[in-house]
Amino acid sequence: MIRPPPSAEPGATHSGVPRGPSRDLYAAGAAVLLVTAAVLVGRHIQGTSRTLFADWPPLLASWGPHLGPGTPAAVLVAIATVAYGPAFAARLPWRALVPLTWGTAMAWTYSLALVDGWHRGIAVRLTTPHEYLQVIDRFQDIPAALRDFTQHILLGSPDHWPAHIAGHPPAAALTFVLLDRIGLRGGGWAGVWCITVGATACAAVLVTIRALADEALARRAAPFLVLAPAAVWMGTSADAYFAAVAAWAVTLLALAVTGRSLWWAGASGLLFGLSCYLSYGLTLVALIAAAVMVLGRHGIRGRPALLVPLLAGLAVVPTAFTLAGFNWWEAYHLLVTRYYQGVGGIRPYGYWVWANLACTVLVTGLATAAGLRRTGAVLVRHRRGAPERAAEARLALLVSAALLALLVADLSGMSKAETERIWLPFTLWLLPACAFLTLPQGLGSSPKFSTLLEQGGPPRAGGTPVRAWLTAQALLALLLNHLLLTRW
Repeated sequence: MIRPPPSAEPGATHSGVPRGPSRDLYAAGAAVLLVTAAVLVGRHIQGTSRTLFADWPPLLASWGPHLGPGTPAAVLVAIATVAYGPAFAARLPWRALVPLTWGTAMAWTYSLALVDGWHRGIAVRLTTPHEYLQVIDRFQDIPAALRDFTQHILLGSPDHWPAHIAGHPPAAALTFVLLDRIGLRGGGWAGVWCITVGATACAAVLVTIRALADEALARRAAPFLVLAPAAVWMGTSADAYFAAVAAWAVTLLALAVTGRSLWWAGASGLLFGLSCYLSYGLTLVALIAAAVMVLGRHGIRGRPALLVPLLAGLAVVPTAFTLAGFNWWEAYHLLVTRYYQGVGGIRPYGYWVWANLACTVLVTGLATAAGLRRTGAVLVRHRRGAPERAAEARLALLVSAALLALLVADLSGMSKAETERIWLPFTLWLLPACAFLTLPQGLGSSPKFSTLLEQGGPPRAGGTPVRAWLTAQALLALLLNHLLLTRW
């Protein structure tokens, strides 16, 4: 058999150099240029017109190099995950890998939060004038507070809600009210709740990939889910908790359609309903759910009854809040008015519509930028017909649905700034694109590649060590957290 010249092989150029790695680096370079442009243009706008209301655009942060008690732990977690993460992800039993992913993500998030110290990094994050713990006393009579909730959204209304309470349905504030009622009072417990629950989102994404694509891809994604720069904003933010609830709603739906389980379907619907009453923007998770339904359509056709508990569960939370007197649609329309009454009406759409994407680069890292390039390549190959790589195409569709949800949120104009925090429920689903970086050009899911992982050898993305991408992710998070003082 005559072997074709290197230029005729998949992923090669005329010089014999693989195209995949160079294109990955081009994607990462383009992401760097986008962030650089957002910083330079943003500083110019903020310095001249002061309309961005962000000291270090495109992030809501200020310059403040510092170290803290969490610094040694963060460096240690990063080094350990880079050194041993890929091999452990390939070698450990699945039942051990899922809780280990959660535990390591939690350690990463806690250590980054503690770079600012316990007080500033965790205990007071949710007690500032804009945050949820400011309104605990106004929920002494919960039914009455729900009935009157919409009357306090607008800035001109009597005793109007602080920004974050007005900007979310009441289930968000009620979460912290209920924590207070069971004795977990104060900002410390609220912060611990958000970080601990929020870190489970990584496990949820992992389980979803296994259910919809395959276990090999889930294992390859695990170290990238752990070392996500998003952890800088997962600790300590209520949006981390929101992201976890939405992620588990998607996961349970995936388990329902692939396992044809009525119980999982009902639980998924319940969490989807709760998600919509934690944040108005989480309605866009429906796009990710739609991708899950498409990928699991054979399970639905085999058991159409799955839709009954799904819809029944979906109706529980909206029905309960509606009967209690809260009108979701009225509140949302009032929120839009409130948004434009504040800085949302001043911040320029023309800047944030693309600078938000620069924020996304900082949240998901350069590895994700390269992974998204490969995601597009996988979809193109699938359209041309590559049945042996169906699992990759399924993961690519899931990631693309999350990207679409993020872009819709961006174009809506209701996410001008602070998207590093607000978009956590979407950006978490972009991270699995990094699984494609562990697929050398033309090697795919071959036994040879699996053997390399199991032996602890450094997996390579068509010539680029995966550990290099993991290192880039960790360094970005460490730099952001040690050079900037984030706030929201």
